[in-house]
Amino acid sequence: MILNAEAILYPKLQHVGLLTGNLQRLLDWYTPVLGMRLVSASSNPTAAAVDAPAAAIKAAFMSNDDVSHRLAVIEVPGLIEDPERSRHQRVQNLAFELGSLDDLLGTYLRLKLIGVVPVFSVDEGPQTALYYEDPDRNSVEINVNNYTDRWAAQDHMQTSSAFARKPLGIDIDPDKLVTAREGGATPWELHLRAWQEEFLPQAAFDISKVV
Repeated sequence: MILNAEAILYPKLQHVGLLTGNLQRLLDWYTPVLGMRLVSASSNPTAAAVDAPAAAIKAAFMSNDDVSHRLAVIEVPGLIEDPERSRHQRVQNLAFELGSLDDLLGTYLRLKLIGVVPVFSVDEGPQTALYYEDPDRNSVEINVNNYTDRWAAQDHMQTSSAFARKPLGIDIDPDKLVTAREGGATPWELHLRAWQEEFLPQAAFDISKVV
C-alpha cells in the first residue's frame, strides 16, 4: 500500500454543525425550509462520558438527501443569543443550492405562505440568492446558479467587470421576479433585467444587518 502524503486532496463539504439552546425550535424550522428530516436524535448523547453535567446535552442529526446527515444540531442548556455577534468573528452564512430559478421562486412562495420570508434577496451575478435567518439568527442562503454550467459561473466571477464593480450583487424583490417569470420572461432575461435594476425592492437592504 502506498499512501498519498504529498498531493492536496479536495474533500467535499459533508455537513454543518450548530450549537443551540433550543433544539426543537431549529428542527421545526429546518424541516419545512430545507426539507430536512430527522435521521437520529438522542436526549443523552454523552451517556458514556464521565462528566455528568453533560448529560443535559441533546443531539439531532438531519438530512435532506442520501447522506447520513447534512445538519448536526447540539442543544446545550443555557445558550443564549449573542447581542454582540456583529462584533465577533463567526461563520457568516450557510448556503444551499436548488436546481433552477423556478425551484427557487416556488420555494420562496411556499415559505412565504407559512410566514418565512427572506431577510434580503440578491442577484449576485453568478447566482441568485435568498437569505433567511433561522430562529437562532444563523444566516441561511438558498440559491440557484444563473448559468447552466458551473464553470461559466466561476468564469463570471473572474472576468466580469460588473461583478468586479458590485461583487455583492444587486438587491431584488422576489415578488417582482415571480410576476415577471409568470409573465413569460426566461431565467436569463430575469438575471439581465435584475442587473438593469428593474427588480429593486422598495427599500434598499442594510448590509450591516448580516455582517
